[in-house]
Amino acid sequence: MTTAAALPRWDMTPIYPSLESPEFADGFAAARAAVDALRVLFDAEGIDQQAHHGLDATAIARAEHVIPQYNAVLAQTHTLEAYIRSFVATDSRDTVAQARQSEWEQVALVLRQLGTRFAGWVGSLDVAALVAQSPVAANHEYALQKAQTQARHLMSPAEEALAAELNITGGGAWSKLYGNIASQIMVPIELDGQQQELPMSDVRNLAMSPDREVRRRGFAAETAAWARHAVPIAAALNSIKGQVNTLTRRRGWDSALDEAIFTAGIDRTTLDAMLTAANESFPDFRRYLHLKAQALGVERLAFYDLFAPVGGGERPWAFTDAANFIVTQFGAYSPKLSDFAARAFRENWIDAAPRVGKRGGAFCMFLRGDESRVLANFTPSYDSMSTLAHELGHGYHNLNLADRTILQRQTPMTLAETASIFCETLIRDAALADAEPAEQIQIVEAFIQNAAQVVVDITSRFLFESRVFERRRARELSVAELCDLMRDAQIETYGDGLDQSQLHPYMWAAKVHYYNPGLSFYNFPYMFGLLFGLGLYAHYQRDPASFRRGYDELLSSTGLADAATLAARFDIDLHTPDFWRSSLNVVRADIDRFAGLVQGTGA
Repeated sequence: MTTAAALPRWDMTPIYPSLESPEFADGFAAARAAVDALRVLFDAEGIDQQAHHGLDATAIARAEHVIPQYNAVLAQTHTLEAYIRSFVATDSRDTVAQARQSEWEQVALVLRQLGTRFAGWVGSLDVAALVAQSPVAANHEYALQKAQTQARHLMSPAEEALAAELNITGGGAWSKLYGNIASQIMVPIELDGQQQELPMSDVRNLAMSPDREVRRRGFAAETAAWARHAVPIAAALNSIKGQVNTLTRRRGWDSALDEAIFTAGIDRTTLDAMLTAANESFPDFRRYLHLKAQALGVERLAFYDLFAPVGGGERPWAFTDAANFIVTQFGAYSPKLSDFAARAFRENWIDAAPRVGKRGGAFCMFLRGDESRVLANFTPSYDSMSTLAHELGHGYHNLNLADRTILQRQTPMTLAETASIFCETLIRDAALADAEPAEQIQIVEAFIQNAAQVVVDITSRFLFESRVFERRRARELSVAELCDLMRDAQIETYGDGLDQSQLHPYMWAAKVHYYNPGLSFYNFPYMFGLLFGLGLYAHYQRDPASFRRGYDELLSSTGLADAATLAARFDIDLHTPDFWRSSLNVVRADIDRFAGLVQGTGA
């Protein structure tokens, strides 16, 4: 079994040798100079929301000069920011990384202000006419259309500049505080008769232990730790949601949800259709939870049983075994996908081991060109292998976006899960094909477990966040009120599938998604991504040849059109519940399969 110490860390040296190297200092200075030069260009060309240039030859030439320059600076600064973030995410106690991040925030502030000016300028133009006369504008039509809508929701230039500046010591500071607190919590816990202190990520991983007492101890220790840190975390949540409420109102949005729907590249009809199908599926997921309780030999699942392994036949997936399996099975789809994964492992794009100061969970971060980096908290399990495949799917998506400009590759979250769900499902089917019945039950259950998280638990988080935004308009919410709202949302969604005396009232503290002031409702896009991805995978199974011909181009186009337009390429209508029901039928079929496996193995 691979030890945590032997697991790979991502290699950032292709960018700079270190945060303290002369090369990084030069890169930082060059990025700052590029932002300053862009500001000079915007000033000289009158790029702001008060500009009302006629669409003459001069205006077209201005657009064809400004858009490429803006793209170039966005690409340059993105790589530098991602480089700094890589150190903060893997060790929030790294004081040098924290200092560099703080310094960069001052530069990023100017860049955000320039972005607001760019949107305001686009809003003053006849975009349709510009697109018709400028090849550069035509290549960025969707980005310009979105900027035009954004421009209708801007405050005055002075107010927007002030809001961006205050965010550093407002919502952005609260977000940073949350990240630092959550990643540095050390949790006292007694295991194997010994009192220990473990990082929060390690304690949360105990939820996957086959020993129910270990799971119970881990859950009790985790929730107690969140309770000890709940006051500053609640202050962060109240402050961030309060700021978002204020700014969305001042910008003319009806609610934070309306802005989130626009940012997600969908419309309210699509969201309502998806949530309708999701709510219809809750009885099926509760059936699954009862089956899992039966498999575990308990009367009813506690929250800490949600991730418990079942089946008893799981092989210990060491990291190298997982890597080899992923590369091989990706090759069954295409050499391009397999070669990409092999490169990611070979060039150490993955930071795998959980450790003190490292943020929990997993993510894939676009770095530059066709390069990404993947953060994981790997344990030798099928679940961790599946997570690796998922995150590498994001990286493959980035690979297919490599020839796009930064403005062209701004993929909404709803579509950002497309390749990750596809890759995760490839691995699942491959693992099932070679598994004994006892392991099949574990693999099938892991898929349903994830679907339950993305459909049921995501709905609970959506309900919670909606209610927090609503009540925050009147006043701050206490720790107890936040816990009550979270518990109520879990009861409403999980129903009798869980022991209602053993829920997770501090899930609002455990989920980083609530603490991004620039991205509210960081929840429903995950549901969209799963169900859209399952729908695409079903298309692949029906007609592999035609799917392969269009799939990479779809991934390359996720920043060029809204979700409904892209889905239509595969004859998918997102505006009715029928498509979403068909995707959920895939999960229902697996619940039936799980029931048969449970009864057949006597697990």
